[in-house]
Amino acid sequence: MPYAFTLSTTIPATAQEIYDAWVDSVAHSEMTQAVASMSDELGAAVSASNGYITGRNLEMVPGERIVQSWRTADFADEHEDSIITLTLEKVEGGTLLTLAHSNVPDGQTSYELGGWEEYYFKPMTEYFVDRARPEGTEEATQAELRTKRAVGRKKAKRAAPKPKATASSRKSAQRVAAQSRRKSAAKTRNTRAKSRSGK
Repeated sequence: MPYAFTLSTTIPATAQEIYDAWVDSVAHSEMTQAVASMSDELGAAVSASNGYITGRNLEMVPGERIVQSWRTADFADEHEDSIITLTLEKVEGGTLLTLAHSNVPDGQTSYELGGWEEYYFKPMTEYFVDRARPEGTEEATQAELRTKRAVGRKKAKRAAPKPKATASSRKSAQRVAAQSRRKSAAKTRNTRAKSRSGK
């Protein structure tokens, strides 16, 4: 039997900011750190979590309420869509986001037991905290440094260009190659001589 559950969290942003970020594809993707295709149009198809989640807008009340059908790649064909209802209420320190998730397939408890927290609530909070930091603050500077380090590590992984050979380095390489050929030839002659004398 399908089941339902309700979760809530306080997000450090206004209800309208959360609503606008949720229904915007770019903001939703940045907010959840996964590709999303969202819309504020009633009846529009939506997707999130790199296509793992698909659904449709069922009810949209700007700054107050979002209702969407919601199914994941783990739903079987016989499972009906689940329904998520986001209610946004102003509280001290931001907005109380209450999530009611209904018609969830029996046995699929990961959404309630950490899934929403890990993939939505936590990254949403970090997203709005980062947006609230003015540029030039220590926190913003640290975030910029982390980004630069990450970019630097990616660049370091790329293959370094081979140094251009100079005339002296080419001559040196030629001498080493010639010595190697002479040693190889001498070894071959010695092997043949031993072979003939052994007959």
